[in-house]
Amino acid sequence: MLKGKNILVGVTGGIAAYKTATIIRLLVKEGAQVKVIMTDHAKEFITSLTLSTLSKNPVLTEFYNSENGDWNSHIDLGIWADLFLIAPATANTIAKMAAGIADNLLLTAYLSARCPVFIAPSMDMDMLKHPATTINIETLKAFGNIVIEPVSGDLASGLSGKGRMAEPEEIVREIQTFILKKKSNPLKGKSVLINAGPTQEPIDPVRYISNYSSGKMGIALAEAAADYGAKVTLILGPVNILPERSSVRIINVTSADSMSAACISEFPGCDIAILSAAVADYKPSTTAKEKIKKSKESLTINLNPTVDIAFNLGKLKKRNQFLAGFALETDNEIANATEKLKRKKLDIIILNSLRDKGSGFGTNTNRITIIDKNNNIDKFELKSKDEAARDILDKIISMIK
Repeated sequence: MLKGKNILVGVTGGIAAYKTATIIRLLVKEGAQVKVIMTDHAKEFITSLTLSTLSKNPVLTEFYNSENGDWNSHIDLGIWADLFLIAPATANTIAKMAAGIADNLLLTAYLSARCPVFIAPSMDMDMLKHPATTINIETLKAFGNIVIEPVSGDLASGLSGKGRMAEPEEIVREIQTFILKKKSNPLKGKSVLINAGPTQEPIDPVRYISNYSSGKMGIALAEAAADYGAKVTLILGPVNILPERSSVRIINVTSADSMSAACISEFPGCDIAILSAAVADYKPSTTAKEKIKKSKESLTINLNPTVDIAFNLGKLKKRNQFLAGFALETDNEIANATEKLKRKKLDIIILNSLRDKGSGFGTNTNRITIIDKNNNIDKFELKSKDEAARDILDKIISMIK
């Protein structure tokens, strides 16, 4: 399954470093090409000779070879790797990664990596529970890194609790599952329509009504769908970021009306539509042709409801089409989201609550709840929006099979 994959393994100074030898052996056995970076402290727990023998490659610890001056380029390592695994990841290294500190080869390689990064924490239970470590781990998740949760058991300190690095077999299994999902292209042959970002409803030539949506969730969905092999069309409101996947077709829009027109035009040709855009609920009843001058008098602007894109697509939906929507709620979340699901004839609705820290507009993370048309409710922990996007797509895939 891992044949031909380039996997970079980072080893930091924790007692669980002895397990990394088994991880490397398993990766090589599965056909992966493995290169290893060790920190200075890691060498106190396991020898570079052991890991070099198992990986069949020299182990890197310094920026350059002091004997011959050969440069170990962290940039080349970041480009070479298809996946970067840091195991064990100590509290110290996790803190530096979260802060962007680059004082050793492993950290500079991390900051240069263009590939998915897996992190397997290992530390004492009290260090793991400390607010600083908790915040640092959540920060890494927000960056899109995948954290393989430590497990409970006997610790080197003599205590018993959560903090043990996951077993080598479980870590390799997580990597295999991740690569298999990308490799199997579960949405190959499917056309996916996604809308994302805010809309802007003009008041006059220089002012508009809008909201705080960054478009990050919708863009994450578009990129994940492309990774899953889908043909993706992204109808995108005015945002400051764009998808990195060149295969994603982008239709730029500004207002609710223009987003609605694009969605209605593209919807008949899609298999799956995911409506993640934060479309303005109201727009000015009239738009002034000239800039409205400031005065000492109060200003009243009459607002009319905008078009309900999800409702209209629900009426157009054919039996073989799948329609997903989003609901951002502040109270009675499940009840309100379920009502929208039924009224708009959606197959699933993804609920965000502004009560959840790390969710909502502008964040890199999201805590979602998925409610489907069969009244099943799936609740997820706070994750990066990239991971949340994969959870949403996996739910959709499970329902269309």
